[in-house]
Formats: sequence, structure tokens, C-alpha cells
Amino acid sequence: MPLDLKWVRDVRVNRSAADHRAATLTTRRSVKRQWQAGWLLRAVTMIDLTTLAGDDTPGRVRRLCGKARRPVRLDILDALGMSADEVRVAAVCVYHALVPTACTALQGSGIPVAAVSTGFPAGLSPFRTRIDEIRESVAAGAKEVDVVITRGSVLGGGWERLYDEVASFREACGNAHVKVILGTGELGTLANVKRAATVAMMAGADFVKTSTGKESVNATLPVGIVLARAIRSYYRNTGARVGLKAAGGLKTARDALSWLILVKEELGDDWMGPQLFRIGASSLLADIERQLEHHVTGRYSAFHRHSLG
Repeated sequence: MPLDLKWVRDVRVNRSAADHRAATLTTRRSVKRQWQAGWLLRAVTMIDLTTLAGDDTPGRVRRLCGKARRPVRLDILDALGMSADEVRVAAVCVYHALVPTACTALQGSGIPVAAVSTGFPAGLSPFRTRIDEIRESVAAGAKEVDVVITRGSVLGGGWERLYDEVASFREACGNAHVKVILGTGELGTLANVKRAATVAMMAGADFVKTSTGKESVNATLPVGIVLARAIRSYYRNTGARVGLKAAGGLKTARDALSWLILVKEELGDDWMGPQLFRIGASSLLADIERQLEHHVTGRYSAFHRHSLG
């Protein structure tokens, strides 16, 4: 849709209210024990299994893709009455240069490859270079592209520049889904987060994403609430559903469940699937699998007894 500057400039966020709401997700919300395994398995299906290290190699990416094909051990799935075909991650996310390796490793699995592009993580490479990266990633087989905005446009109130940038990324992605990384930890205020998300959605984002995972502050629950409400407002005004991706700092099953509760309560059941909610993570999957093992063996950890009722 065209850029609506009045909508953007009218955005307001009550920081204390956002913090209070976030606190309720960790102190007053729980998942009953009989439902824990189901929620954790659902979380697995929303993970963008990610490796974005400077020392990534084709071998590491192939191993990651093997885990993506079988994210939970078969004996655990059998005990829960699930098949391997029912539980797989949402995507595998890698650097631009490793897209061909991931595509080959995932061939026939139906799991899409997501590429981080546009000068990730800073997003400050020349504009033409960023556009070329997107096109090359898509040509190499990426079905999703995680793009980085220029944070300076947000900090300086350059909403037209931000809109044009994201719209150009959207066009370069063609039929691939575009997930717009806002770098929320570097945007200064929650109002800036909400304004940036609103502009990105107007410019054609399929998802708005919290972070690169490289900032000092990444995905926090107050930010998640603000993004969810921006998405909800956009849906009510346009009828278009935009997805949310939380990335950076989600390491435990408890983190995943807090975000699932957030999404369910703020956006509803339509967002409770990989088509509209993603978790960008690497180590998270290991903790979820560990908690599922506790569930099927009856060795409940303190996490289960005290945090989830």
C-alpha cells in the first residue's frame, strides 16, 4: 500500500504498559503439564533453524540441514504418538553464500531455505550490492529472504527512505517471502519500533523480524508485544495478515513458550503456525528436545514443575 505518513506519525507506545504486559507472560501465564509436549512440538515447527557464524562451513550447514529434517529424536516422537513427517522445522536460515549448500542438503524435504541478505547484519553496504545479493540468493534457491533495514532511516525519521528501501527489497525478492529485520535493539524507543514495523508492512513485508541476533539487545517480550499490536492494527486496517519473527536470545523452551503465549493472546490462533510466526534460533532446539525427553520419561525438571504449572 502507499506510505501513509499520518498513520506512522500518530503511533504512540506506553512503555510502562508494555513492560507490565510482558511481565504477565512470565509470571502469570502457564501451560498445563498435559499440554506442554504439544506446545513444545508446535514451537519446533515454527523454528527457522539458523547458523550465522563467521566460521560457517558447508559441512556445518549440511549437519544443520540433517537436524532440520529430524529435529526431534524418533523415540521421543514415538512415545508422543507423532511421526517424523509431522514435526519439522519451518526453514533453515544461512548466509547468502551458503544457500546452494543448504538447498542441496534439503532437496526433497519440503523445508525452504532462508537467506540473510542486504549486507547482514549492519545493512550498510551499497544499495545496489544489497539488491544484487537478494536476487542472487533467490536465483540460488532461497524461498525466503531476511533483509536488514538501514536503522539510520528510523532514527532520523526518514520514513520515505525506509519505505522505498523495503519496497525495493520486496520487488527484488520476486516470489520469495521477505522477512524485514528491524534491529529493534538499535531503534531507540518502542515507538520507533512500531513505526518501523508499520512502514515495513506498508512497503510489502511478509514478516517483520525483531533482530539480527548480533545486537546487544535482541528479541524482548515488550518488543514482541509492540510488534504484535502493530501487526494487529495493520490487519484491522487493511485485511492483510503479516507474520512475526522473533530472533536473537531465544535459547530455552521457556522462552519459546512465552512467545507462543504472546502470539496466541495478542494475535490469535491464525498466527499460531509457521505461515505467520517464526522463531529464529540455533541452540533453542536442543533445549526443547531435552524438555520433551523429560516429559516422556516422567523426569520433570524444575522448569516443568515451577514454571509451567
